[in-house]
Amino acid sequence: MVDAMGARPVRELPGAVTGISIDSRTLQPGDAFFAIKGDKFDGHDFATAAAAAGASVLVVSEGKLPALGRVHMPMMVVSDVLDALCRLAAAARARSKAKIIAVTGSAGKTTTKEALRHALEPSGKVHASAASFNNHWGVPLTLARMPADTRFGIFEIGMNHPGEITPLVKLVRPHVAIVTLIAAAHLGHFKDLNEIAQAKAEIFSGIEPGGYALINRDDAKFNLLNRLAKAAGVEKIFGFGAHDKAKVRLQNAKYLDDCSTITAKVLDEEVAAKIGVPGRHMVQNVLAVLGAAKLVGADMTTVCHALATLKPEKGRGQRHRLKAGKGKFILIDESYNANPASMEAALELLASTPVEGRGRRIAVLGDMLELGRHSRELHESLVGPVMAAGIDRLYLAGTEMKALADKVPNDIYCEYEEATDDLVGSLLSTPQAGDVFVIKSSNGIGFSRVVEAFLKKYPRADG
Repeated sequence: MVDAMGARPVRELPGAVTGISIDSRTLQPGDAFFAIKGDKFDGHDFATAAAAAGASVLVVSEGKLPALGRVHMPMMVVSDVLDALCRLAAAARARSKAKIIAVTGSAGKTTTKEALRHALEPSGKVHASAASFNNHWGVPLTLARMPADTRFGIFEIGMNHPGEITPLVKLVRPHVAIVTLIAAAHLGHFKDLNEIAQAKAEIFSGIEPGGYALINRDDAKFNLLNRLAKAAGVEKIFGFGAHDKAKVRLQNAKYLDDCSTITAKVLDEEVAAKIGVPGRHMVQNVLAVLGAAKLVGADMTTVCHALATLKPEKGRGQRHRLKAGKGKFILIDESYNANPASMEAALELLASTPVEGRGRRIAVLGDMLELGRHSRELHESLVGPVMAAGIDRLYLAGTEMKALADKVPNDIYCEYEEATDDLVGSLLSTPQAGDVFVIKSSNGIGFSRVVEAFLKKYPRADG
């Protein structure tokens, strides 16, 4: 680590470290603690807490060293801690023989990353980003943590502004780069979807020689992404989707209550799979998984078998079956993220989920954030998907959702509150046996509290 980071040792260093941490709250004994300075907090302020938690060594900046005079433990002193973490990440990548897959896109990044992790684990040791560690510190942290004997490395790469992906993908150097979808996420920082596509296409600049670009063939921006991939020097470009020209092509699909079954042609191989997470959008993500798995040499029979036990993540489609009177209702938790494309996917999922008896389809929607001057128009445009989904009741919260509330026809039951917490009381008295709820918003709106309130009030129906 000293050589890789160009660090200056202070005191006798340990013979080894057992992990890398940037958070004293989750640090494990033996970890090296990197005191990164963030927008809100400076890791140097938590050096004492890291030492108390069992850190084996602190990585600190030269400028902060005088302020750490009372911390008597081994340190590696560097000019900039985040830069040092990036240098360590580069060293970890240089020693690795793993096949590396990088995932970006406006929606579906984390879901695709987790599906790849699940599908590839039976084929060899997988290392993947924790949670949504996809930014300027999350990507190098994940890479620096990658064990030397990893067979498959999976990295999610996100961005809010142009130019953010390039340095990250240069570190990761993927053999396969996936673009899931171009949509109006973070549109407030861009002129239009073409600018978002150009920013996402930065991922092609880091692909290893002879590597692959895997692009959503059903996306309206496919042709633009295809041109940008070629311009970046990528020679092997494949599309995935239902499009006739997709090299990873969906042939048949059945969308069921709690899963989907598909057949697909993955390059030259016909495959059949059961996907343990329902929804058309999930099938699209899995097509990317199948293509990437094929391109990194995984056994496709093993991959398809694993997909049957795939489970949705918290806030990303997780389902709860809860008791209501003598029956039960379904709560679909989509509270982690929202943009126009994922909102539409969630409403399609609600429409395809059967109700029981006199049950109703109920959508609880919160603001889609970071849409800038396009926000009002894009919130208003949700009225089409809402109508198409055949929703019986609509609950809205957030200042931006007022635009949709004003557009909803009078024959649809609709309640609107500006504050999330003001909606909870009414919502909790709503469930009847047979209902299906979907709860969807950007994470910053706090709809996870709505989900927690339901789980606290209503016991589970499935034990």
